[in-house]
Amino acid sequence: MSGFKDHFSRQSDTYASARPRYPAALFDWLAAQGPGRELAWDVGCGNGQASVGLASHFKRVVACDPSESQIRNAIPHPRIDYRVQAAETVSLPAESVDLLIVAQALHWFDLDAFYASAMPALKPGALFATWCYGISTVSPEVDAVFERLYRGPLDAFWPPERAHIENDYINLPLPFSQTLATPAFSLTVDWNADQYLAYLRSWSASQRHLDATGVDAVSEIESDMREAFGEPSRNVSWPLTIKACRKP
Repeated sequence: MSGFKDHFSRQSDTYASARPRYPAALFDWLAAQGPGRELAWDVGCGNGQASVGLASHFKRVVACDPSESQIRNAIPHPRIDYRVQAAETVSLPAESVDLLIVAQALHWFDLDAFYASAMPALKPGALFATWCYGISTVSPEVDAVFERLYRGPLDAFWPPERAHIENDYINLPLPFSQTLATPAFSLTVDWNADQYLAYLRSWSASQRHLDATGVDAVSEIESDMREAFGEPSRNVSWPLTIKACRKP
């Protein structure tokens, strides 16, 4: 990650519990695309939410993140080898990897350095896949309060790399020219108001706002959000933007 801009370590315990899980169908599809199921690699793994999905399909998963705190809070699994390592310095043996993923993290990377470091490890025919998710949808009432927070007090505290997510990664190049059409996937959870508010507090912008002002911006909309949420739980959905390519 370019200079490793650490936006998540301080709230890594919150991040681990407050982030939505990826759908199993995503990993079913990914595992079916590569030349084998020996080794998958998750770079920028955070607390390992995608790594665990890979472990259901591959004999071994290597998962790397530059944040010691994220790795310390990572989800344990006997087939996952967690490592503290930045994307720009990762390396595995040449032509050993069946699948390489970057989940909700490619926008932080120095792409030239990452691609030069990581891509030699992919087998011929191996898949590189990256994805992101942006703004959630719940209901018109909840979404309106969400927008007040997102575009209001937090607007100036989003890192500039956030623009890549809002643009669906359109300006981030892939390392190989053979791209794949990808199915449509969404993250969906049933959350109560407490869980949704915890998710909002897990944002890097929420932490940066708190550090700069001493004010929890989420607390300023909490009452209105709880009123808008209403029901004991609601369906929360995020569409995934997926880009994938195959190594020649």
